[in-house]
Amino acid sequence: MSAEAADREAVTCSRPCTPPQTSWFEFLLEESLLEKHLQKFSPDPPPVLLVVQFLEQASKPSVNEQNQVQPPPDNKRNRTLKLLALKVAAHLKWDLDTLEKSLSVPVLNMLLNELLCASKVPPSTKHADMDLSTLPPTTAMAILLYNRWAVRTIVQSSFPVKQVKTGPPQLSVLNQIQQEKELTEGILKVLKEQTEDSILVLEAALKLKKDLYVHTMRTLDFLAVEPGVVNGETENSTAGLKISAEEIQCQVCYDLGAVYFQQGATNADVYVKARDYFLKTKELISKIGAVSLHCKIDEKRLAGYCQACGVLAPSSDITSLQSTPYSQIHNSMRSGNFQDLVKIFLEDNVTHTLPDQFRKSVLRELFQKAQQGNDAVAEVCFKVCACNTVCDILQGQPISVQFNQLFLKPSKEKIDFLLEVCSRSLKLDQASDSLKKAMAAFLKNLCLGLEDLKFVFMISSHEFFITLLTDDEQKLLIDQMRKRSPRVSLATKPVTSFYDIPASASVNIGQLEHQLILSVDPWRIRQILIELHGMTSERQFWTVSSKWEVPTIYGSIILGIKDSLTKDLVYILMAKGLHCSAVKDFVHAKQLFAACLELVTEFSPKLRQVMLNEMLLLDIHTHEAGAGQCGERPPPDLISRVRGYLEMRLPDIPLRQVVAEECIAFLLNWRENEYLTLQVPASLVQNNPYVKLGQLLAATCKELPGPESRRTAKDLWEVVVQICSVSSQHKRVNDGRISLIKQRECTLGLMYRSELLAFIKKLREPLVLTTLLSLFVKLHNIREDIVNDITAEHISIWPSSIPNLQAVDFEAVAVTVKELVNYALTINPSNHSWLIIQADIYFATNQYSAALHYYLQAGAVCSDFFNKAVPPDVYTDQVIKRMIKCCSLLNCHTQVAILCQFLREIDYKTAFKALQEQNSHDAMDSYYDYIWDVTILEYLTYLHHKRGETDKRQIAIKAIGQTELNANNPEEVLQFAAQRRKKKFLQAMTKLYF
Repeated sequence: MSAEAADREAVTCSRPCTPPQTSWFEFLLEESLLEKHLQKFSPDPPPVLLVVQFLEQASKPSVNEQNQVQPPPDNKRNRTLKLLALKVAAHLKWDLDTLEKSLSVPVLNMLLNELLCASKVPPSTKHADMDLSTLPPTTAMAILLYNRWAVRTIVQSSFPVKQVKTGPPQLSVLNQIQQEKELTEGILKVLKEQTEDSILVLEAALKLKKDLYVHTMRTLDFLAVEPGVVNGETENSTAGLKISAEEIQCQVCYDLGAVYFQQGATNADVYVKARDYFLKTKELISKIGAVSLHCKIDEKRLAGYCQACGVLAPSSDITSLQSTPYSQIHNSMRSGNFQDLVKIFLEDNVTHTLPDQFRKSVLRELFQKAQQGNDAVAEVCFKVCACNTVCDILQGQPISVQFNQLFLKPSKEKIDFLLEVCSRSLKLDQASDSLKKAMAAFLKNLCLGLEDLKFVFMISSHEFFITLLTDDEQKLLIDQMRKRSPRVSLATKPVTSFYDIPASASVNIGQLEHQLILSVDPWRIRQILIELHGMTSERQFWTVSSKWEVPTIYGSIILGIKDSLTKDLVYILMAKGLHCSAVKDFVHAKQLFAACLELVTEFSPKLRQVMLNEMLLLDIHTHEAGAGQCGERPPPDLISRVRGYLEMRLPDIPLRQVVAEECIAFLLNWRENEYLTLQVPASLVQNNPYVKLGQLLAATCKELPGPESRRTAKDLWEVVVQICSVSSQHKRVNDGRISLIKQRECTLGLMYRSELLAFIKKLREPLVLTTLLSLFVKLHNIREDIVNDITAEHISIWPSSIPNLQAVDFEAVAVTVKELVNYALTINPSNHSWLIIQADIYFATNQYSAALHYYLQAGAVCSDFFNKAVPPDVYTDQVIKRMIKCCSLLNCHTQVAILCQFLREIDYKTAFKALQEQNSHDAMDSYYDYIWDVTILEYLTYLHHKRGETDKRQIAIKAIGQTELNANNPEEVLQFAAQRRKKKFLQAMTKLYF
């Protein structure tokens, strides 16, 4: 043996061996083994698993000689196994919390029934008819345990349970799960029928004034003394584990309160009983102490129950419930005493006892009351919203939208109250520096957002605000307020002679400047400037408003004009014209540009061409916002001017890139593909990226759907891939290793991705948008880790691979696809191809309800809301299968079965599997009228018969018995029946998902 092998063997021998797990049958062979096993620190298998194993083995059916299945025999082996299960539960001290958490309902039901049998409880006698005070203590305790578990299980079954989706299990596992589900439902049905009896038993237990005893492992051993007798007497009826009367009453009161609270959903009067029992539980807990071996109450849940009862069943006699903020808020809302409500919120801003979600829900309810016309609530909405906002600020959360909406019209009362809330919520002598900074930032931003100076003064002069700010911060705030003034001089040369003007002249200048800012009449603007220049020659009046802006490339030419009056006039006319164009006031924009053009024609050919270009851009915007929206083609003169601009060769003319962008988008929108493909000068294509992109787009759209489209599409593909690629740089870090740095926006491509996206959002032509969407969808689908492909038209024209896959920023591509489809749907919300893409995106991101919305919308828009058949190229098999998966993951299994009929080949396997699901979140049997496939209806009939669901079986039989579904009918009749059901089903689906 080599040294290495010897070392390996030594290490292996030195490892501690895991002891083998004890098998269930070993406990049958050795009586003392169970107690030894349970005393271990961490027994394997654990106690609850032993209970399951013992009862599972004891309840296994047997097979006789004729190979017939027989019920489990009542032999010594099975009796011993049941006794072992009881002993394990006794070791756990019959703790229902532990047992319910680890054991299923059928197993726990079997265990407790064995306890009843062992405790000599007659199986045919109602528990409510038995007098607990006359029974032996262990027998009374067994009855009490069973009925406590019964009401607890009923309450627990009323809570929603989120199902865990696992992988596809084997058929045997599916059958086992189905059997357990059916068993559980059967037991729950019986327990619910016996609810009143269980409640009577528990209420009778409250009258017991004596201690009870529950079986221990020792007392259970007495049951096996006499062979063949399972339910023999113990030596002493008080030999078990003692549980005091107070502990029993405490547990029973809590369980009664919970079951009455659960019943309150259908009978509000029983909330009073629930409240009384919960109060009694609190009293008993304070009496026996919070730490008890046998009485385990979730005090947080009990407190929640008490608070809920204080709202649902208020009582003036009970102050312990009424004193909670929840009850006070509920009473204030119900009585309309909103002043008390505001007071509670103000106090809670200091104590922070109410959860944020509860505060917001109260505000939402107040908003609803205000929208219903309750004017008295409008003021309270602001006050509660102000309290919530200050609370959010102190917790580092952003300011809510509701506060900004309510503060759009500030008033003295609102500001006074807001300052009161701030000062009461933040104790300056106790608050940390971070809280003070947060509050100061909030009030400073409030000052900067107010236009009325008197409101600003109210805040800035308040003692609380002054205390929050240092001297330097106060000075900085004053400077910021000054900068915000609209009369900020941007002139580099200081105005020295302004203060030498007489007061009357100063007032006149101010009035004229105000008129200059407001006027959009070119003639009036000229007159005002002449008057102003007549009053003073030292001012540059193009700086009067900071809102007057012209592009930088124009500004240097305009500011180079020597005559100050002309310079002011040209600058202001252009700035106002650009502003009017931006706000779509095209009439005044054209007047201002025309006046400016007339002015500059006299002295500057360069500025003349600039104004002609801007007027071209204005005419494009005017047509696109007006006649272009109705589909009316632009006049030939406008198209000629656009072409002329692109072919212009004048040197030294400053050109804005946006004009070229708009010209290319204009030509693409009006299908001037021939010109863009063949007639655009080659030099312009090389020098202007938007012209090159427009040419590639036009060439691709022109060839669609012909065979030549692949060649032109390849060029466009390469350009877009390069735009979406990232540049990689290698950098040596401190430890000598080389790391790869990716830069998202790189200049290797024709333009930045953000620029490409901005350009695309100027396009409106459906074919161009479809082509771009198809390209980006194909690029998105190439990603290696993609699970669900997105479908699109013309997707086959694009290359199927990329040489350097790692260089593409696929995250940016995914974002671009989403933005593009959202934009495209604003242009035409009824394009079924775009709707399918949107649905596929939601499907790929696991947003199944939204995906169904768009799949249904795509079918609706091309079928007159399903009154006609949906074209097969819209609802392809892939689309139907995705709709099926969406419904399945939303637990709408009946919808799944119906959609399986829509496939070219009906998917019976999926349909049958879906119909086997009993926990369906759709209308289930109400959908049977939409099934036209007889095989599925026959399976439904069989399934309901097997489950004993008579009513549902009758509905299925009625559906299958309709004459139009007779297999002997002509094909036209069967097709009509199917189409009519498709229509009704899809229309019903739209009501759910639209």
